[in-house]
Amino acid sequence: MSNPSTRWAQALSRSDKPAYLALADIIAEDVQSGRLAANQFLPPLRSLATALKLNFTTVARGYAEAQRQGLVEARPGRGTSVREVQPQGPVRRPIAAAPIDMTMNMPPEPADAALQQRLRAGLASLAEDDVYGLLRYQEFGGSLHDREAGAEWLCEFVPGANAARVIVCPGVQSALAGLFTTLARAGDSIACEAVTYPGIRGLAAQLGIRLVGLPTDDEGIDPGAFAALCNADLPRALYCNPTLLNPTTAVMSLARREAVVEIAQRYSVPIIEDDAYASLPARRPRSLASLAPELTFYTTGFAKILGAGLRIAYIVTPNARHTARVAAALRTTVIMASPFTMRLATRFIDDGTVAIAVRAMRQESRNRQRLAAAVLRPAGARYVSKPDAFHLWLHVPPPWTRVEFAAHLRMMGVGVVVSDTFTVSGTPPENVRVGLGGSGDSESCRHRLEIIADALAEQAGSNGL
Repeated sequence: MSNPSTRWAQALSRSDKPAYLALADIIAEDVQSGRLAANQFLPPLRSLATALKLNFTTVARGYAEAQRQGLVEARPGRGTSVREVQPQGPVRRPIAAAPIDMTMNMPPEPADAALQQRLRAGLASLAEDDVYGLLRYQEFGGSLHDREAGAEWLCEFVPGANAARVIVCPGVQSALAGLFTTLARAGDSIACEAVTYPGIRGLAAQLGIRLVGLPTDDEGIDPGAFAALCNADLPRALYCNPTLLNPTTAVMSLARREAVVEIAQRYSVPIIEDDAYASLPARRPRSLASLAPELTFYTTGFAKILGAGLRIAYIVTPNARHTARVAAALRTTVIMASPFTMRLATRFIDDGTVAIAVRAMRQESRNRQRLAAAVLRPAGARYVSKPDAFHLWLHVPPPWTRVEFAAHLRMMGVGVVVSDTFTVSGTPPENVRVGLGGSGDSESCRHRLEIIADALAEQAGSNGL
């Protein structure tokens, strides 16, 4: 049977089940009766949705349910077809597996036995410390040793960083909260990329700060737009994520950094440089903090190179006076970083574990990017990324919309993040962010990517009808 949609529409009208479950049952009945033969292709999603007068997502859920029952399979570049080997007896719906999370931008976890042993040894060494000492309140912003170790690591990105200018914080988000609170008040504005890290959207909303999105290109923030904003409505600060921007993976060129810094210096606009991914690229332009040390508040941490559970980040301020101001703002909200995680982070810097982890993370990220290219490019995927990033910015082709695409993938058990989450101003682009990291191995990552490739290929096939 080449076109079952008419009969399916009649069967759906008689069912009292949710439409997506009824559709899966109809497919099961047709498979068992022989009306659908092994390897026979089902109608493309969008054309079937039109024929059945159903929501696109409902039909996608129906196909996903049929796939979970083992009735059909998605074939890269071709569409969805009936499986060759069918289950015997009554069809039983298995419990759906937990969605594969590609929404969180987590670093991959390299299968490096030596690195894992170093991490375990660091954790075990905490047992040798003074237990009560770790349980007491600590000096805010880290002990002298903690700040000196942080400054030593940060000198690679901020030459001249020293303990007097370093604050140890419980994660970059808390660092940004302290900086936003220090530099702006409710009703003030902070400039940022028009599509940027979503954590600052919630932060600004909570503080009553207005974010003003600036247009960007492959080289970063448009300097002309920044200058025009400063001339018309001077912002209290400029926030930017210049290296591997989350979500687009853009890296601001040195020329663009110099142009943005010149404008900030001309108008005396403080810069908040969120450099969470600074360690990943083997080669990177100079930090904004190195170009404008008198204006820049630099922050980075270990969440993107060791793991989000190590909630330790650092702020490098322009001078000791600013250190005291930011520390005062942070002290009222976070009290202090956990002594356990602070001690562990310092130990990992001192014994070289951080440097080893960075190299392993960089290599694993490159492996994942090569894997993504091998799976997605043949399906006609258009996306932007960088070799050392562990996420990519995928364009959603018509007739998909970004919301439909994300909903379809969710029904297939894969989570991605739509561009609306990152958009500060303007119309959100038809893109989704796809995370390649997390706890899965490369085979798990391949499986996720193949589901995405199948969705792209199936939709491309429906365009040819």
